[in-house]
Amino acid sequence: MAVTTPFQTLFAVPMHCDGCAKDITSALHKLPGITKVEANVKDQLVSIEGTEAPSAIVEAIKATGRDAILRGSGTSNSAAVSILETYHHRPTDAEVTPANAPGESWVNQRLVRGLVRMVQVSPTETLVDLTVRGVPPGTYHATVREYGDLKDGAASAGPVWSGAPGSREGGDGQPRGVLGTVHVGPNGYGNAFINRPFQVWEVIGHALVVSRRDESDGEPLRNEEDTVLGVIARSAGVWDNDKTVCSCTGKTLWQERKDEVSKGML
Repeated sequence: MAVTTPFQTLFAVPMHCDGCAKDITSALHKLPGITKVEANVKDQLVSIEGTEAPSAIVEAIKATGRDAILRGSGTSNSAAVSILETYHHRPTDAEVTPANAPGESWVNQRLVRGLVRMVQVSPTETLVDLTVRGVPPGTYHATVREYGDLKDGAASAGPVWSGAPGSREGGDGQPRGVLGTVHVGPNGYGNAFINRPFQVWEVIGHALVVSRRDESDGEPLRNEEDTVLGVIARSAGVWDNDKTVCSCTGKTLWQERKDEVSKGML
């Protein structure tokens, strides 16, 4: 189902002058569905309204030669995030390599394999922006699970989340936790932008699994190289997050970003 409800996102972007702001604004207006862009050089922030996926916005900003960090989306208590990891093999420090970029082979033992951003745009609609990288090619099935227990990876996340007892969505007989599919190409990269009829608060604390196994055979999920998962956690709404220095590490926003990217973060 196409995304038709506009929403707001806020990104931190390194900008040095009005020329930087103009380059970014021009690049973003080339994306379909973008209706408003406001770049603030002083505060190093770019506010965007429209129906384009946050992942596509990040890529458009990166194409101008600048990085971008999502600082918030939607209103307070309407956004969530899940960092997807593989539990198939936990490498030693010596085995860790940077996650693959589009165009490279998927073979890679890094734990971080993807990122899911959610933003609720109405009482009945939540947008799911899902990106995976560094996994075997194929068609993957994305689902919300009953539990947020990842002590045994996919094996402890439970069955597909069904919502309230007996509840079904869309009249198709599918559990509410069935999100949809994402196609991963030969380079190990895939992205999907999906809208689903649930509220963000309903899925906070549940696990989100992306796997090539469609579970139609009734077999439980296992920790395979083509199964990645993470817990769905609350994320900041627009203007909810004004942190520029981490209180735990003392690192700046961009220092933290550099560390995370080196570990495979998208």
